[in-house]
Amino acid sequence: MSSVHFPVFIILLLLGTAVSIPIMRKNFDHMMKTFVIGALMVAWLFSLGTLINTLNNGAYLYNFGNWTEIIGVQFLIDEFSAIMTFTILTIATLIVIYSIKDMEHEIPAQQFGSYYTLVYILLFSMVGITYTNDLFNMYVFMEILSLTSCGIISIKRKKENYLASFRYLMLNTIGSLSVLLGIALLYMVTGHLNMGEVSKTIAGVWQAYPINILVSLGFMITGLSIKAALFPLHIWLPDAHSTAPTPSSALLSGLVVKVYIFCVAKILFRVIGQSIVIALDVPTYLTYFAALSMIMGSIFAMGQKDIKRLLAYSSVAQIGYIFLGLGLATVQGFSAALFHIISHALMKTGLFLSAGSIIYNTGKRDIRELDGIGYEMPITMGVFTISVLGMIGIPGINGFMSKIYLSFAALEANKPLFLFVILASSFLNAIYYLPIVIAAFLKEGKERKNIMMMDRLPKSMIIPMVMIAAGSVIMGIFPQLVMNVIERVAPTFLTFY
Repeated sequence: MSSVHFPVFIILLLLGTAVSIPIMRKNFDHMMKTFVIGALMVAWLFSLGTLINTLNNGAYLYNFGNWTEIIGVQFLIDEFSAIMTFTILTIATLIVIYSIKDMEHEIPAQQFGSYYTLVYILLFSMVGITYTNDLFNMYVFMEILSLTSCGIISIKRKKENYLASFRYLMLNTIGSLSVLLGIALLYMVTGHLNMGEVSKTIAGVWQAYPINILVSLGFMITGLSIKAALFPLHIWLPDAHSTAPTPSSALLSGLVVKVYIFCVAKILFRVIGQSIVIALDVPTYLTYFAALSMIMGSIFAMGQKDIKRLLAYSSVAQIGYIFLGLGLATVQGFSAALFHIISHALMKTGLFLSAGSIIYNTGKRDIRELDGIGYEMPITMGVFTISVLGMIGIPGINGFMSKIYLSFAALEANKPLFLFVILASSFLNAIYYLPIVIAAFLKEGKERKNIMMMDRLPKSMIIPMVMIAAGSVIMGIFPQLVMNVIERVAPTFLTFY
């Protein structure tokens, strides 16, 4: 079996599992749970094989059928799409294992099959977006992703979930139309939809049609910024992430928005090209909005009392960090952005899963009611604390290294102002995160005594949380395990074609 075909096997396996779940059994019993987790682990093994193959042998193009790339469907399997897919499936596997018990408290048993069908379609579309080398196919996968995201939000069948999913659908439809209009304008100038062909053509025509390309880029970046929840286009995110079931929140915040940011990176550096993007002065506007998102997301988070809503607004700030790295339009900035994509995926997943465990065990969401919870749920709050320290930027956790790399990238780009923005955002993170940790371990709750006990949670919920926290620590102590690979191949991303 050639590893060249592994990306296609991943796509087919995810889609095949999504189709199989509704027709296999009506009751979501132990066998079905094993099937759901097992299929995802097989997909993870394929993604690991793809990553190893691309790191050893380099990037390659995969054409479906006998069609040429001009009119056919083409995947580009390079180091970055392989890393993204591996990250998506690794974290998704841990979330799905966690969800098996947690979803029993979220939705009726008869909806389990529907939920995991949606999850697999969600993963199918994310992997498709990551691999595709065609602008229109990217748009099609984005639409699938938007619809399934609505499904995993509204699965709880409550008024607030319906309102949140409707708002998500409306705003993401605007984003999709914006992206589609941008693709159409780019097609009008270049005559191609394949990203490689567009990149080859645009170098010779952009000076003749700079307005067309700038407007096209403006539409695509705006649409993707809506989907990625960059401030001030974030208004759908707090309701969607806070009302959704906890595993859905972890998927949406930890993975889905990152896929849209990866699309931004591909459009900026693969489709348009680094030199043209800089000539059109796009990075200036991108970095300003990124800085605004970093500060305003944290300010809004400071006023929240619901723990999941606080985490949702925190995501807005963290998305700003990633856009800042992209907006610097340098190899070091891009490397820092990708490092933070992986880093934040771990930290935010850890935060949402630990918050979900608190809700599962106590039924409480108000952060004012969590005094002394660290004694009742030490493992859960330990995971929460590690993730919080990473978000603030405490040494030894991956979030600290993300901010170090971004700071050096800002200085290298001769933009020291953004170093102060990073420091200010970190300070604001500490203001709204640290009181939760302090109250959990240093205050005595009204309903509990400060007597240490073990978490009364299923092992299937504890183990994924601990693994995610361990990943954040390992990545923080040994960042070179990830960064050496990123820095080795980052220049090829910016100058691939």
